[in-house]
Amino acid sequence: MSSADGIPPASPLGCPATTRDENAMVRLSIDFEFPSRTWWENGGQELWDGIAEGFDGSHVVLDPNLAESWLAQARGIPGWDAGSEYSPHPVHLTQLEEDDEEML
Repeated sequence: MSSADGIPPASPLGCPATTRDENAMVRLSIDFEFPSRTWWENGGQELWDGIAEGFDGSHVVLDPNLAESWLAQARGIPGWDAGSEYSPHPVHLTQLEEDDEEML
């Protein structure tokens, strides 16, 4: 299924559905340029701490399905969209490729 402009629909992760490798891992990272503390103070900190436990604290590498589930919860917390154009959310997602081992 395509949109009217020919771009494949995005998955919940924001990656085009036809190009996303279902076996690829994704990275969730804190966006330190996100200007608002609202999301963090309304439950985002606890949500982040729950998934980041055992990691360095500023990013986690996850299975795409787990990341989608986590992001669905994160979007429901007030303040998720309180950022600027260049930093719209407190946490951002990056799809890792096989050669991105240094990002782990």
